[in-house]
Parts: sequence; C-alpha cells; structure tokens
Amino acid sequence: MSDIVPHQFPSDELLKSINGKDVSSSLNQLKRMLANMHAPEIAHSLESLPPKERKLLWSIIEIEDEGEIISELNDEIQQELIAEISTAELIKIIEDLELDEIVDILQALPDSKTQNVLSAMSMRDRQRITEALVYPEDSAGGLMNTDIISVRPEHSLEVVMRYLRAQKELPHNTDQIFVVSRENKYLGSLPVSKILVSEPTLNIRELMETATQPLPVDMSDKDVARLFEQNDWVSAPVVDEDFNLIGRITIDDVVDVIREDADQNFLGMAGIAEDTFAAPARAARSRMLWLSINLITAFIASLTISLFQATIDQIVYLAILMPIVASMGGVAATQTLTIMIRGLTLQQINSTNVNWLFKRELAVSIVNGILLSVLVGGITYLWFHEIIISVLICVAMIINLMSSAVAGIFIPIILRKFNQDPAIAGSVVVTTVTDVIGFFSFLGLATIFLT
Repeated sequence: MSDIVPHQFPSDELLKSINGKDVSSSLNQLKRMLANMHAPEIAHSLESLPPKERKLLWSIIEIEDEGEIISELNDEIQQELIAEISTAELIKIIEDLELDEIVDILQALPDSKTQNVLSAMSMRDRQRITEALVYPEDSAGGLMNTDIISVRPEHSLEVVMRYLRAQKELPHNTDQIFVVSRENKYLGSLPVSKILVSEPTLNIRELMETATQPLPVDMSDKDVARLFEQNDWVSAPVVDEDFNLIGRITIDDVVDVIREDADQNFLGMAGIAEDTFAAPARAARSRMLWLSINLITAFIASLTISLFQATIDQIVYLAILMPIVASMGGVAATQTLTIMIRGLTLQQINSTNVNWLFKRELAVSIVNGILLSVLVGGITYLWFHEIIISVLICVAMIINLMSSAVAGIFIPIILRKFNQDPAIAGSVVVTTVTDVIGFFSFLGLATIFLT
C-alpha cells in the first residue's frame, strides 16, 4: 500500500520559500505563488511570518488584492500594516470591501485618519459608513452589511424573479430575501430555495416565513453567534428599535466572531494578547501588566506566610510541604475556572443552574480532596515520620480544594459583574485565593497543634 501524502497548503509552500527552507525564491517566483492563492491563504501566511519577512511579503502583494487580504487579518497585524499606508492608498484598498469590513478597519484607526478617509469618499459611501460607525464593533449593528434585497408582500413571485434577474449579481451568502412593508418595517423572509420551486403566480404573502424573529441592532455579537449556531443560519436580518430593516448578518462574519472570541479566551487564560510574531519590545509591553499584577499577588501570598514565620522557624518541615497544598488548590481552581469560562462563553450557565454547578464542583473537590489527602498524608508520614503533620496536611488540602471550587465558580461571576473578562483576570485571582487559603490553613493548623 502506498504511503498517504499529507495535503500541502499553498501557504505552507510560500512560507518555506520566504523563510529560505527551500531553494531561494526570487520575487517573481513569490508573485507567481501569490497569484494562485486565495486571500485567506495569503492572510494566514502574513500572520505566520516574523515582522521582517511579513513586510517583504506585503510589499509584493498587488494593491488591488490588498483590501480583501487585509480584511482577513487579525486586528493587531491589520493595524500594523495600515499604519504605514497613506490615506489615498487606504481609500483605494477598501473601496471594494463590504460595508462591515470597511467599518471594522476604520474603527481601529485614529479619529483624524478616519475623518480623512471619510472626507475623500463619495457622499453616498460616506453616509453609509458614518451610519454604520455609530454601532459598537461588538454588536449586531457592527457586524451587519447593508447589501440587502427586500420586496413587498403584495408582489407576485414572477415580479420578484424579474427584479432579481435585473440585479445581475446577488450579494454574497444570499440564501433569503426579506419582506418589508411600504414603511420598511420587517415582515418576514423568503428563502431563495422557495423562489426556485414555487409557482410564479403565487403571492409573496402566501410564501413568506414569519417564524424567525430579526436581530435587534444592539444585540451583542456573542448572542448573534449563539443564535446562528443554534439555528444553522446562513444569514439573518437586522432591525432598528422601530423594527425597520437596516441590514443583514452573514455566516462568514459570525465565524470571525467565534474565532476571535476563542482566541481571546485562549490567550486571556495566560494574561496575554499579542501577535504570535510580535517584536520583543511589543510582546514584553503587552505581558508586563499581568506579570506585574501576578507579582503583587505573589507578595500577598508571601505576606500570609510571614504571619507564621515563628512556626516555620520551629518546624522546618512545614516550609517543605506547604507548596504542595497551595499547588493542588491552584490546579483544582483552574480546572473549575475553565469549566466556568467555557459555560459563560457558551451562555450555558445562568442564575437557574449555577447553584447546581457549585454543588457539583464542591462534591468533586471533597471527593478528590479526600483521595489525594490520603495519598499525600501517607507520603508525608513515610518521609518525616510525623503523624500530626501528616494529618494536618490532609485537612489543609481538603480545605483548599473546597475553597478552589468556591473561587473557581464565583470569581468569574463577580468579575463579569464588574465588566472584567474572567478569561484574563480569573486565573490570577483564583490562584491568589487558593495560595492564601492553602498557606493560611496549613500553617494556621500547624500553629495551633504544633506550637
């Protein structure tokens, strides 16, 4: 049987050529490779290169292709490249992009540059973009496109088909058209599949679907993504507070939201938010805040230890054993925290079920605490031949694992109430709590029973 050859992506070949792992490629060879690649593949290549090679690749991309490519990049690299582009070139780059992509780019620019770009546009484009810029980036209004096709319910299907043919080209991801009143109030939708198979003489009112409610313009992007996932939508209408149809959201925009949210949560667990190949100075700067906060929490834990300095001076064994208690609590709290962050992100956790989840995590912590404390207590006794210390570390470990369940459940909820992202701040806070409780319980019990 012949060996299966793994699929080779065009972006992989391009990266090898630029990084010099293959034979050295000329600029013309690189341009030929780019000509056979789609925008997402080129964007992936740009994100996978260190700064110097990234600038080289960007410099040989044709200007007419830059807009579609730049809209596929993550925010940090997108801003890095746009910062070096003149206003005139930027206008040319974004002129063929969809409205939501233009808005995303302009929202990341300084206000002065945004105004320069808008002032150079036509009155119609400037008005469309200005209206869209009103909505927050993380809302349905920030995600939507205004490239909607709408019809009125009194028309026949034959009239609608003539109207669609007159459009020459339908907007991307058009799986349905929308039905509105004369005042542009949203009434329902008409799937394209139904248009194709129904009798042309039928009335739109007879064919339209009204079960699915439109998305409010101020709905959060996370709620939008959840509805798309639950309902397997390709597109959905967006309405303002007066129920006027103002745009639509398509699945490609929702996929970007899901990917960015997952990326943010993943990096946030470590307290970082940076491009993989960011320059050392920028990477150091982005990590400094949470390293500094962690340093403060480390001093808090050390201060807790210092309260029992006299006890530690008398019984050196405690200094050897106390990191075990704190470490086990920290790991257990991180496990519970991860479950909570996932549940909150997927909106599976709410006030009706958080009590059950807390009881479950507390029960798990007690069971694990008993089993692990027996193991640790046995090892401690074989190591130091001190039965009291063995018992104390068992009790302290159970206490700390129980506190890890409390911290892992309630700290993310508290952080959300203060509009803080638990994915970023949660790990630092729960680790501090379990460290302090672990040290305090173990050393406090030792002070009571051994001194």
